Amino acid sequence: MFRFQHIELLPAFAVIPLMIWLFLVVLRSKKNKIKKIGDFELVRQLIKGYSANKFLLKFILVVLAISSIILGIMNLQKPGMMENIERKGVDVVIALDVSKSMLAEDNKPNRLEVAKQLVNKLMNQLKNDRIGLVLFAGRAYLQMPLTTDHGAAKMYVQNAGPEAVPTQGTMLSEALRLSNSAFKSNDKKYKAVILITDGEDHDPASMQIAQELAGNAIMINTVGIGSPEGAPLIDLATGTYKKDPQGNTVISRLNEVILQQLAQTTKGVYVRLTDPEQAVNVILQQLGTIEKTALEDSAFKDYKSFFQWFLAAAILFLLIEFFLPERKWKLT
Repeated sequence: MFRFQHIELLPAFAVIPLMIWLFLVVLRSKKNKIKKIGDFELVRQLIKGYSANKFLLKFILVVLAISSIILGIMNLQKPGMMENIERKGVDVVIALDVSKSMLAEDNKPNRLEVAKQLVNKLMNQLKNDRIGLVLFAGRAYLQMPLTTDHGAAKMYVQNAGPEAVPTQGTMLSEALRLSNSAFKSNDKKYKAVILITDGEDHDPASMQIAQELAGNAIMINTVGIGSPEGAPLIDLATGTYKKDPQGNTVISRLNEVILQQLAQTTKGVYVRLTDPEQAVNVILQQLGTIEKTALEDSAFKDYKSFFQWFLAAAILFLLIEFFLPERKWKLT
């Protein structure tokens, strides 16, 4: 199956409609100048050597050249022979709270952005581990199943926000239940959940689910984000601080107690997120206590690139455009 290595450059093709618009503007300008001269026969004699078709052809060649350059930079690839790569690691499901309370600014710029920094730093260190991603608020969604494609995982994390989960609130039990189901292996080891949240749980069932995970030998490491003192929440619709029915400003506070209990129940560790680097080190040290298993992963050994063909085509198009005159061919 063919793929583009840098698919993120696809928006660069937006330059093509802009070029077409500019071309049409130039054509209109030419027509307006001809009309201003006045005498049609005189104008026809003055421009009898000019070829409108060649002018259009030169423009098409430039468009093709730029399109080929963009495709070349995107680098079309074809996978080579597959091989099974054996690696030792654990299966880790990261459950990330994306509720609106994660937009509180007691962690700068806000809780959610600092949590994303932590997740990215974790994935940089978990190179030999399969990672899954669960996003949750009032409900939980498996955003990405267990995979070694950490690049895709980072993309999902980057786009995570409250809009990803329509039902608001913080249901830790839903996040833990879905994280548990994400593990496909029946082995009662090699598995861990990293729960990142401010802990404002609205469901007492979370401890019961944690005990079920403990029975499956799944370690829950919890990361608390926010502060016990709390911070006001911004109403995204009005841009002002959110108020309760009595008119008081709503304060979102970190609930460390529930997160500590969840971690202790499953022999995990709780860490309050103030410094992402320090939090990563604590979590990695705890994950290091889990016995690792040999994971077989089918991966492409190499990719064959075809960018050079597109760049060669671009050069050819530009050479033809350069030597192609706008004047009509003279027949002898």
